[in-house]
Amino acid sequence: MTNRLLDRRHLLAGLAALAVARPAAAVPARAITVHKDANCGCCSGWARRMAETGRYAPRLVDQPDMVAVKTRLRVPPELLSCHTTEVGTYVVEGHVPPAAVDRLLRERPAGVIGLAVPGMPAGSPGMEMPDGRREPYVVYAFTADGRSRVFMRIG
Repeated sequence: MTNRLLDRRHLLAGLAALAVARPAAAVPARAITVHKDANCGCCSGWARRMAETGRYAPRLVDQPDMVAVKTRLRVPPELLSCHTTEVGTYVVEGHVPPAAVDRLLRERPAGVIGLAVPGMPAGSPGMEMPDGRREPYVVYAFTADGRSRVFMRIG
C-alpha cells in the first residue's frame, strides 16, 4: 500500500510539474488595418510600435485619398493626424499609444467610436526624437456625432 501511495504521489507531482512548465496558450495578435499615405514614414513607425507589443498585427494600406478614409470613418476634423487605423469596430487616428488602445478595447466606453491624437506630438509612438525629447499630449475619445472628450493624458 505504501508503494502505491508513493507511486500516486510521484504521478501527481509529475503532472503538477508538467502543468506549471507548459506555457499558457498565446493569445493571437489582433489584426488592425493602418491606412496611410505612401510617403509617410512615421505611420510605419507607429505600426511597428503596435506590433512590438505582441498584441497587434498591423496591415499597412497605402491610400491615395486619406481625406476620404477619415471622412468614411467619421474622424472629427479637429482631431486629424496622418494615419487612420481600424481596430475591430473602432477607429484610431494618429499616434495613439498602445496602452490607450488596450484600455479602449477593455472598457468599451458607451458611444465612443474611436480615439485620436491630433497632430504629431514629439515622442509619441512613431514620432520618437533622436534626443529623446517628449511633448505631453492628450488622447481624445470621439463619438459618431463628432463630440470628443479627454480619454488619457500622456506625459
